[in-house]
Amino acid sequence: MAYCTVCGTKLQLKFLEHEGEIPYCLNCQAFRFPQYNVAISAIVRNPTADKILLLQQYGGQRNILLAGYVNRGEAAEQAIAREVHEEVQLNVQHVSFNRSEFFEKSNTLMLNFSCQATSEHFIRNQDEVDQVNWFSFAEARQQIAAGSLAEKFLDAYLDRL
Repeated sequence: MAYCTVCGTKLQLKFLEHEGEIPYCLNCQAFRFPQYNVAISAIVRNPTADKILLLQQYGGQRNILLAGYVNRGEAAEQAIAREVHEEVQLNVQHVSFNRSEFFEKSNTLMLNFSCQATSEHFIRNQDEVDQVNWFSFAEARQQIAAGSLAEKFLDAYLDRL
């Protein structure tokens, strides 16, 4: 962040005890901590926990994990349940944190979780999801978009099993 979000003044780094160098607005005389988006991604397992749901969206040909932004006032775990239901009409249980990583391209902190669907029967949201399928763990590793953040999350999850 280069400019104050309140007054537009160019920010300068200023030392703040216990925090380090933080952007500071001389005009407002206030520290301006970095702001970023927060999103979730989900490793959705089927009810028998032996398959993973991968999808393709918005004309893309790469298989990815289901993902979406966390709404203001919403817990990440609530966002998982909401996004899974919105995109594929599945209910989930056993939501568990996997890992996180900052995604510079969209200024987003991605929080990855695993969860278990209560059914294998999905209905895709045709406005958001082009293709969706269940894959075995081995197939999911092969089919996930190479070099993607989704691949990093999936590999970390499967490596721990």
